[in-house]
Amino acid sequence: MEFGLFLMGADFNTVRASAREAEELGYDLVVFPDHFVHLQPGGNYDPHTLAHESILLAAAAADATRKIRIGHLVLCNLFRHPALAAQSLMSLDHLSGGRAVAGFGAGWTKVEFDMTGIEFPAIATRLRMLDESLTCVRSLWTRERTTFAGEFYHLQDAILWPKPIQQPHPPIIIGGAGKGALRLAAKHADVINLGLHSGKVATLTMEAMRELTGDVVRERAAFVRAEAARAGRDPEAITIGTSIFSVSLAQSAAAAEASARAIGEMIGVTPRDAVRSPLFLIGTPEQCIEELRRRVREWGVGQITFMAETIEIMRRLAKEILPQVKVSL
Repeated sequence: MEFGLFLMGADFNTVRASAREAEELGYDLVVFPDHFVHLQPGGNYDPHTLAHESILLAAAAADATRKIRIGHLVLCNLFRHPALAAQSLMSLDHLSGGRAVAGFGAGWTKVEFDMTGIEFPAIATRLRMLDESLTCVRSLWTRERTTFAGEFYHLQDAILWPKPIQQPHPPIIIGGAGKGALRLAAKHADVINLGLHSGKVATLTMEAMRELTGDVVRERAAFVRAEAARAGRDPEAITIGTSIFSVSLAQSAAAAEASARAIGEMIGVTPRDAVRSPLFLIGTPEQCIEELRRRVREWGVGQITFMAETIEIMRRLAKEILPQVKVSL
């Protein structure tokens, strides 16, 4: 079981300090988003939220630490040619001494593409592009030369040297929710991060937050593993991952109920559904321990990342909750 921190909207000094403390506290990985702006539910964003380049953020975290894994949830495929992505992540693996995790996604926040003019094709096209990109990246990491003639990418005797420290390559995380992304995870990924379904609207909605339930996580996990078996892979070789957007640690059961009620009202679900949502962790430390144990047991989750909202929450999770979850597994 792995627990990670998702760092967003931070400057480089904060990233270095947070990564060092995460390592000291026993977290397994630190990951970064890959965005120009950070969307909130409903599609709004603060234009002044920090959004430094994600490879550089990971490099700063890697250089400040010695043991913890470093990577992304997830790099947007449309922002980088696969040869550049392969080179950047190979370099991160060397800088970190073999601790890089390689997160990839098809891209989903349409507002970023509208503001930058980067082409934003339909989701079916984006998924085909991601499939080709991952094929190229894996080949560049493992073969002496790569020749690839695809629909979108073309490589001719392409060389990438050195190769990553990790062999055959760094662990690949794919973030996604639709069946197309899940099929790609079954083909390429070591970890599937089962996130929100942005759908055709290509933004973050309350509806998507309501729709992501434990039953949906189980169904998507089963689908990925069935597709992996169809592709001749060991289904159990793919780790199921989820991300918790908000942690509400309460001092009493009554306070926990109040938090669940407030969050449920915000997104339009019952307090019980808010507590059991993959997006939230709500309760006293004892309640949170039991809830995380339930998710591991019932959903088959092997990796959970937490949005690092405050240093206090990061510390309390690591000291009061996560060790008890790991001990029980």
